[in-house]
This record gives sequence, structure tokens and C-alpha cells, in this order.
Amino acid sequence: MRTLIGSHDICLVTLDTLRFDVAAELAEVGRTPRLARALPGGRWERRHSPASFTYAAHHAFFAGFLPTPVGPGRHERLYAAAFPGSETAGADTWVFDAPDLPTALAGAGYHTLCLGGVGFFNRRSPLGSVLPGLFAEAHWEPEFGVTSPTCLDAQLDRLAEVLPGQPADRPVFTFLNVAALHQPNRHHLPGAAHDSRDSHAAALEYVDSRVDRLFALLTGRGRPVFTIVCSDHGTAYGEDGHTGHRIGHDVVWTVPYAHFVLRPGEW
Repeated sequence: MRTLIGSHDICLVTLDTLRFDVAAELAEVGRTPRLARALPGGRWERRHSPASFTYAAHHAFFAGFLPTPVGPGRHERLYAAAFPGSETAGADTWVFDAPDLPTALAGAGYHTLCLGGVGFFNRRSPLGSVLPGLFAEAHWEPEFGVTSPTCLDAQLDRLAEVLPGQPADRPVFTFLNVAALHQPNRHHLPGAAHDSRDSHAAALEYVDSRVDRLFALLTGRGRPVFTIVCSDHGTAYGEDGHTGHRIGHDVVWTVPYAHFVLRPGEW
């Protein structure tokens, strides 16, 4: 990633609460063809999140601790906030002297743009203002949130309004937190009375149906876009008696991850 700073736009998409097993299964059987087209080899990488809920995971992500590959050993990070004793920054790691990625990219000339989804981005409280406060420009409205069946559509409508306003010669860092997978998600499965693994899967199909538009908007500025798509944590639907997240269960810690470059004209 170090060599791409300045020449590429950057995008981080967190599919909030997406479970690895559901993401992998849907990709395997062809239920998320648009995402699969972008994923290296058409498959999600299995990784472990640094945290079990949104607020903690995103603080880690912005400091350079993206989900960790599940294999043993030290894994070189894409980017990292500099600190003494770091052992996972390598030759290709972009190391910055700032506490977080948005601040570092702003210092490198990027416009930083946040489109929040879940409540930790809603700016309705001091707590909900911390993460969006890292960005030069941040947007949230109820239609972006967990109760909206068209949350991603509303976010993309806003992205279509604000992204063209940035000069073509200035790189942009776009952060998008997608709330569709988070409970409640039963509104994505017709007739469902309760949230379930099936409604979680239906929510991912909804997100997939909007991926082409997202990628077209990102590349519409005429610049290549280094893109990271991952989940911040999973969630339980009754496994071992658990429901929800912020618990130490495998379905919570294990998340899908991918990074790739989007190029103008491909979407």
C-alpha cells in the first residue's frame, strides 16, 4: 500500500456484522455475484477481527490493525500508526506519524469522507461523534441506519451528491460503514418475523445488488481506487445459546476480508 499513497484514491468498506460463514457460502453458490467478481479469486479471505463489536474494531482498523489472517506467524500490515515495538510493519507497509488513518491521509493531501451506518457513527451523542469526528467530512441520517431496508441506497445517493464535488486531482479517502447486516435485518427477508442466519444472508444479497453502483461511483473520478472490504465482527443467531456479538465466539471473531484495486471503466 505504501507505494499507492497519492496516486490512488482509497476506500474502506466495512460490512458491519457480516459473518464469514455466510459470506463464504453465498459467494460459493453464486448468490453474491457482484462481490465475487471483485474478490481475488472470487473468494473471501478468512480472518480474525481485532474486536468483537463495532466501536472497538474500527478504532483498531483506523490504527492499522485490520482483521488478521488466520494462519500462524507475523503478518505484514497494509498501513500502521507508528509506535515503538511494532513487529508487523514491513517494506510495503505505509507507516504514518498520526494516531489514525483518516488523520494521516489528510496530512498526505487526501480529502477524508465518512458515510456512517450503525449508531457509533450517528453523531447523536459524544460517543457517536468520536469515529466520524476523525474525518474532514462525515454524513449520517436515519435512512443510513440499521432499521432502514434501503440503508445502502441512501448512502449511495449521498455519495453520488458529494463525491463529484472533489477536485479530480485531489485524492479521496472514502469510508463506508454498511448497516444492512446488523440486527434487525429481518426486513430483508419477506415474511420473516425474527432475525436469523437466513435474513442475514438476504441482507448480504441486498448489499451485493448495489455493489456495481458503489464501485462505479468510486471509480467515476477517473482514478484507480485501492479498496478494502471486510467485516468488523460477526454475530450469533443461537449458536451455543448466544445471540448477538460483543462475545468471544468463533462466529463473532471470524470475518471475511478482501482488498483489491478498482480501475476506471471496469464498473
